[in-house]
Amino acid sequence: MESKKISVGLDIGTTKIVAMIGRKNEYGKLEILGIGRSKSLGVHRGVVNNITQTIQSIQQAVQDAETESGETIQEVIVGIAGQHIRSLQHSDYITRANSELVIDEDDIDLLVNQVHKLVMLPGEEIIHVLPQDYKVDGQAEIKEPIGMYGGRLEANFHVVVGQVSSIRNIGRCVKSAGLELEGITLEPLASANAVLSQEEKEAGVALIDIGGGTTDLAIFRDGIIRHTAVIPFGGNVITEDIKEGCSIIEKQAELLKIKFGSAWPGENKDNEIVSIPGLRGREPKEITLKNLSKIIHARVVEIVEQVYVEIKNYGHEEQKKKLIAGIVLTGGGSQLKHLKQLVEYITGMDTRVGYPNEHLAGDSDDEVTSPLYATAVGLVMDGLRRQEKKCLEKVEEATHQFGEYDDENNEQGQPKKERKSFLDKLTERVKDFLDNAE
Repeated sequence: MESKKISVGLDIGTTKIVAMIGRKNEYGKLEILGIGRSKSLGVHRGVVNNITQTIQSIQQAVQDAETESGETIQEVIVGIAGQHIRSLQHSDYITRANSELVIDEDDIDLLVNQVHKLVMLPGEEIIHVLPQDYKVDGQAEIKEPIGMYGGRLEANFHVVVGQVSSIRNIGRCVKSAGLELEGITLEPLASANAVLSQEEKEAGVALIDIGGGTTDLAIFRDGIIRHTAVIPFGGNVITEDIKEGCSIIEKQAELLKIKFGSAWPGENKDNEIVSIPGLRGREPKEITLKNLSKIIHARVVEIVEQVYVEIKNYGHEEQKKKLIAGIVLTGGGSQLKHLKQLVEYITGMDTRVGYPNEHLAGDSDDEVTSPLYATAVGLVMDGLRRQEKKCLEKVEEATHQFGEYDDENNEQGQPKKERKSFLDKLTERVKDFLDNAE
């Protein structure tokens, strides 16, 4: 029997770059074999702004993961996020040539490809086209039109758009680090797969992933992604504010935030004081925890309010679109004390902190199940899913070649064309571009 397939997720974040190696165990759960993380120096608000530094950080993370797992890494699944990601709603239709035949996957492909021809702003490219619901001959709210009769097929789409150059830069970094790009995924989607349960996605839930440079939002309802947004603020601006407000260096500000920070100023007594060593023989600084949490509170409120605006844009206030499961917080920033209470207070929605243990094997390290690694875990899962799909397609092809084939099910008697998701096409385009650009 062949060795268990491994998959590698590469989360290129603003504060850290994580390479994570995983595979499925015999119970179909995800087993993490190794993690490498390095400080991310060349990334600002989720966008690469220094290629050389990013390549070095990727190599460092990959090396650590290889050492820990004893595996060699060739291909990676990369997440894209960053402030250039935006999403829009769009509806489109096709008129079918022959309404005597039932609607099949080709019709849906045609419709999806039509959406890809939308004219975007210069330098923008469509990353995801996610069908929401369909209409067949004016009959609305159809979830799955395949197999139905109809002449006019229309659909509402959630379209995610990003900057071509940013995506290519990430591809470039991965390639120059000596790795192959196996796939590209939207980071909020990866995090969502790692921390949300299927019930939550059905009931309606908003996933808020608070990273260092950006805060990502993904909204699900009836099991389908309904809205995505990237807000260009994250944990780093909180650290910046502490640094400015207390006149201390960044390292100290970050430690203060992690060790003593709280999002709720009422918690701290006035007399709780932290003393911070001065620089090079200067007097130590004394900072009250109350002031510290006031600084943090002000900034967190701003971030949460922006996210809440996006949740309202999606239409959470309409009865039909209500998010019953509320909010799930994940990412490094979700570890801030009393954040859950603050988010509930601002939005009035049920809130929990999401750990990426939904699909992990039971004996996983505590480290892996930290919200810090939600995106990386999601990317590894995505890689394994792709591999399974490829295996299935190979089996299907083999079956066709040996002629074990049932003509009655397939009117044309031709092997089914494989459907490439747009992300696969995008990955191929980025690969081609890189190959030709060298």
